[in-house]
Amino acid sequence: MIDANHWLLTLVCPDRPGIVNGVTGAILKAQGNITELQQFSSDSSDQFFMRVQVQSGFDRSIFEDAVAPLADQLGAEWTLDYVGRKRRTLVLVSKAAHVLNDLLFRQRSGYLPITIPLIIGNHPNLAELAGFYGIPFEHIPVTPETKPEMEKRILDVVAEYDIELVVLARYMQILSPDLCQALAGRAINIHHSFLPGFKGANPYRQAHDRGVKLIGATAHFVTSDLDEGPIIEQNVRRVDHTMTAAELQEIGQEQESLTLTEAVKLFAEHRVLLDGQRTVVFR
Repeated sequence: MIDANHWLLTLVCPDRPGIVNGVTGAILKAQGNITELQQFSSDSSDQFFMRVQVQSGFDRSIFEDAVAPLADQLGAEWTLDYVGRKRRTLVLVSKAAHVLNDLLFRQRSGYLPITIPLIIGNHPNLAELAGFYGIPFEHIPVTPETKPEMEKRILDVVAEYDIELVVLARYMQILSPDLCQALAGRAINIHHSFLPGFKGANPYRQAHDRGVKLIGATAHFVTSDLDEGPIIEQNVRRVDHTMTAAELQEIGQEQESLTLTEAVKLFAEHRVLLDGQRTVVFR
């Protein structure tokens, strides 16, 4: 639920002494009360990261007037939002239902602060599932000839609905470099952690044949380097030789669902900040 008196500020800037004092002073100037504050100084990039929640009855312009001069002085990138506002999210799918079902269930239950105006699939298989949750579904078949049309439609939807996050919920198509660039920092993908060791079809069969001891999943930002984007969330489960390939797949899909849902939640709550090829995640 949105609290119009509860603000969320994120700030990223070159590290230097006095940043925390400056930010808290600006909040005091706006007569705000800090309810949560997290910060991190990156030794690898010399960048400073902050996420702070502020309770106050001030108007947005009052807070902006207090923070903007400091942000300019620091050379900072910053955002200001309401705590609990639902982030507008587009979901892309193919045939696998497990990740989409978990996202939609947790969104409906209130766990995920997102709103989903549309689901786009390159196969029609998940239209019924989307309909169950009352979300429009658009089927656009993808071939080498129609792929540019699909990607143009994605960008049109992003603009039309003011989309803030694009989720690839086991969307089994590689995005073009141009689309990756257009969605930089706001597109999240999920894959099994066997990559790059088990590429291609049937990774769980390959994992079974190799006798893996851990199964996991990784949620990361989408970049033009396939499955190499900055990591947001990871989870693992221990397995053993007694398990069949089908059991490994079941466990793996559970980890995929859990990991992607958590990554989406962290992003929606402004808890994920980019630090080059890494992420800073405030929990």
